[in-house]
Formats: sequence, structure tokens, C-alpha cells
Amino acid sequence: MEARSAKFCIGQVVKHRIYPFRGVIFDVDPVFSNTDEWWEAIPENMRPSKDQPFYHLFAENEETEYVAYVSEQNLVVDDSGEPVRHPRAREFFRRDRKGRYRIDRTGLN
Repeated sequence: MEARSAKFCIGQVVKHRIYPFRGVIFDVDPVFSNTDEWWEAIPENMRPSKDQPFYHLFAENEETEYVAYVSEQNLVVDDSGEPVRHPRAREFFRRDRKGRYRIDRTGLN
């Protein structure tokens, strides 16, 4: 499998192009790096290609916060400007005056 360059970056807020959730990216895999069981649980007609970047998100929907693993093809930029309410996002990032999420190096040890 050949890795492609990632379209999105750590700290960027994105949303799923189909499902109603959004989140801030905290890690990127250049190609699929989860279990085959996870991948096969996705309905075949919606299953993404493994040879694209996959993103780890501190995600949220209307009801809850969670960690999501999403293929690049299923993400778009979230330009709402709304802060991400996921509590882990506040542990890893600081939101700057323009609403961008920057890694909080003071919390990293």
C-alpha cells in the first residue's frame, strides 16, 4: 500500500460528510491502521479504501463525545467556528484567538 499525503492536519476541526458528527484531529495514519474486524464491520457498499489517510478525532455528536477513526474520503472541513466540547480536546490543545486548535506543549510530559 502506498501512502498519500494527508489533506487535513492535527488540530483541524472536521465533520463527517454523511453522519452528523464533528471533531478535532489528534492523530493521522498515512494508511489504514486499525483491525480487519473494524474495517469489515463497515457495510461493504460504504467501506473505504485502506490506502488513504485515516484520522483519529476527539469527536462529538448531539448526544455524546467519543474517539472516532475516519477515512479521509469521509471528512470535510468544519467551518462553523464552534468550539469542540470533547473534554480530551482541552487536554491536548489550546484554542487560539482565531479558533484554531494548537497542540498545548505545556501539558505534554
